Amino acid sequence: MFKNLISKDKGFYKNVAKIAIPIALQGLITTGVNMMDTIMVGIVGETQLSAVSLANQFINIFHIFCMGIGMGASVLVARYYGMKDSSSLKKTVAIMLRLCLAMAALFCFATILFPTMIMKIYTSEADIISYGVRYLKYSVASYFLLGLSLTCTIVLRNVGQVKMPLYTSIAAFFVNVGANYIFIFGKFGAPKMDVAGAALGTLIARIFEFAVICGYLFFKDKEIGFRIKHLFKPVGALWKEYIRISIPVLISDGILALGNNSVAMVIGRLGESFVAANAVTAVTQQLSSVFTQGFSQAGAIVTGYTLGTGDREKAHKQGYAFLGLGFLFGFIAATIIMLISEPMINAYNLSSETERITRQLMWSISVIILFQATNSIMTKGVLRGGGDTKMLMLTDNIFLWIASIPLGILAGLVFHLPAFWIYFALKIDQVLKAFWCVIRLKSGKWIKKIRSDNELE
Repeated sequence: MFKNLISKDKGFYKNVAKIAIPIALQGLITTGVNMMDTIMVGIVGETQLSAVSLANQFINIFHIFCMGIGMGASVLVARYYGMKDSSSLKKTVAIMLRLCLAMAALFCFATILFPTMIMKIYTSEADIISYGVRYLKYSVASYFLLGLSLTCTIVLRNVGQVKMPLYTSIAAFFVNVGANYIFIFGKFGAPKMDVAGAALGTLIARIFEFAVICGYLFFKDKEIGFRIKHLFKPVGALWKEYIRISIPVLISDGILALGNNSVAMVIGRLGESFVAANAVTAVTQQLSSVFTQGFSQAGAIVTGYTLGTGDREKAHKQGYAFLGLGFLFGFIAATIIMLISEPMINAYNLSSETERITRQLMWSISVIILFQATNSIMTKGVLRGGGDTKMLMLTDNIFLWIASIPLGILAGLVFHLPAFWIYFALKIDQVLKAFWCVIRLKSGKWIKKIRSDNELE
């Protein structure tokens, strides 16, 4: 098996890099925005930092649902693009956008009606709840903007349009940082809004992203050829294939989001210092794994396109090469965390107790990331691109709910173990999935047939 981890096809790595690097750089910019948010809010105070961190846990549920909708659609988009089936391609995008708008409306109403209840899910501390509610109220409109720009970005990547979203994210970074500086600290005559200013800055950046990315897809892009009128046209029997392939991705990512929020609930009850430390380490982990995320999406795109051309054997060989990339990026990410951990800690205004916990979490993450990089490239990339979405739905959630959450509760709330072991227990599913991915790849059962619109009618 090990000799297959390095592809002999030189063009393979070149093609993967052309897709993955712009996606990774876009992820780096997005993480940079999140980092600047936490640094700026952290200057205001740890309570405000904790509030924004926990409020974003709820927004992240929506983000993960949208990723599920978009990545589920991408399995079909990549395959239909490889098959050159324009009709099925447009109908898939229409279904994706309808689901995204419905999901955004649901989260929008929940945030408007129950902001206090949402914050109480994560913490019982009154000050954190109060600041979190302020942040959520300013974030309501962001659901529609984030959802549409995120899902449209995913489908554009699947047809080779990776540079435009990258350039948009770079510009959005400066928009966000500038707006945050003005509204958080009350500069240039603007009111000092602290946590609400962070939410408003993010909203302004979302408006910019939506206008550019969705404007490009709806009015200029020619690879997909999707226009607003296609959103309202009948999609026929393609609903069945979308549900069969994409809905398991949505369910998997949705339940995963709820599971991750259960993890956040555990963390929220370990005290303000642990919550603040987790907010710092989350940004560090994102910075170290952006290239893993880029190559994960490249894995799904390349695998889907290769299978769309009908070459199963080539797709299987490429799967092993992606597994090798997973091992490589795991070690790179762990090294990056160790190198940047101290500078990251020093960038925040943290208490000595929070600094101590943060260092332990950094060490824990550096071990976990070795396994997480491998299973991310396989589960979110190759296996998903092969259409193995039902099995992924089962395994993602079995490992999370049977291993991570129970062990995390025991480690943190029952045995009160050191922060290193609490976090390791909460993320043990990443270790278990890495071993499962190797077994699944080897079996070849992950390659599934996907039917076109014409075959369904």
